[in-house]
Amino acid sequence: MTTYVGTVRDPAKQAKWVGITGIVLGVAAFWSAIPPFTSRTPVLPAVFGILAIFCGIAVVTRGERKLGWGAIATGLLGIGLGYLATRSSTGNLETVFRADLIASMLVFATPLTFGALGGMFSERSGVVNVGLEGMMLMGAFFGVYGAGKTGSWVLGLGIAMLAGGLMAAVHAFFSIHLRADQIVSGMAMNFLALGITGYFFTQLYHGKDVPTGISTIPNVSIPAVKNWAYIGPAIGDLNLLIWVAIVLVPISSIVLFRTPIGLRIRACGEHPRAADTVGINVYAVRYGAVILSGVLAAMGGAYLSIGFGGGSFTDNMTAGRGFIALAAMIFGNWRPFGAWGAALLFGFSTALAFRLPAYSGSAATLFQALPYVLTLIAVAGLIGRSIPPAAVGRPYRKQ
Repeated sequence: MTTYVGTVRDPAKQAKWVGITGIVLGVAAFWSAIPPFTSRTPVLPAVFGILAIFCGIAVVTRGERKLGWGAIATGLLGIGLGYLATRSSTGNLETVFRADLIASMLVFATPLTFGALGGMFSERSGVVNVGLEGMMLMGAFFGVYGAGKTGSWVLGLGIAMLAGGLMAAVHAFFSIHLRADQIVSGMAMNFLALGITGYFFTQLYHGKDVPTGISTIPNVSIPAVKNWAYIGPAIGDLNLLIWVAIVLVPISSIVLFRTPIGLRIRACGEHPRAADTVGINVYAVRYGAVILSGVLAAMGGAYLSIGFGGGSFTDNMTAGRGFIALAAMIFGNWRPFGAWGAALLFGFSTALAFRLPAYSGSAATLFQALPYVLTLIAVAGLIGRSIPPAAVGRPYRKQ
């Protein structure tokens, strides 16, 4: 008898890739009708959108409903937006969808990326950290204060990270050592940070603008790319922390899923009792993960003040970005690349909100609510389907 050995194919994995292809085709349906493409016919968006819908239907029939319906919705949305784009004037399209829209998306996504990665490490270890907003705000204030006092943005960034880490350590002490309610503790950190930064801003700067001339985080210019058509304005001259955030995404994935320390973090978030049984110090791992989350969130805050902000600070300048970062983390299913993708989505919606008034100046204020509305839709639609770490939010008592 002859035995034939073939390649074993995983139907679930195949369905996943078909669904991802459908989502990409749905995005292409809209992208094909905006700059740098100049097609003014709705045929191309329709073709891409229909292919995306077919991919979604195929995935739904294989049981992957979430990904399949996502591809179908993306295809329908791509057809609709693509058709509207072909009916829009070329001038408005070039104003709204200039090449620097990608740069703006990365600018707005960077603090969310830092916050989402920080929240991911904390919650993967089993501690909910809704205090990211406060830790980000501490980083924003002490980043600009440290840079102003020392004359160095490097030291300013270090002071910001220290401030965020200390705030996170307080949250860790209440959540891990005292076993307090982690949601309440995190919200207390937000109010505490708001009070601390408001007080020192009034005492040190009299509640006015920070003096000019503060050392700021530089941009990284890429001469070989800077003059390229479309690509150059998009990525040719970006702030250093934008690149740091991008690099941290694969590093976080490797650390979390390919290293022993990552395994320990995930074990403490899934089954701390079993982790303790094999000799893992659950308390130490959770303390380290929470403090790391504060450091990362503070880097996002420092980017707002001495990076994108150009050496400035205003009361509550984070403006809810810490909470949007939490939504990005949930949207990304507690995974680095998923969280980054969600941060890019929210960043794109924010960048787009600043450009849509080209179509209607009277609706400018309404457009500014777009990223927050998208956050609500994302969390409301996915919070019941995303699977958090099994022991997240549960205080651990060593026996």
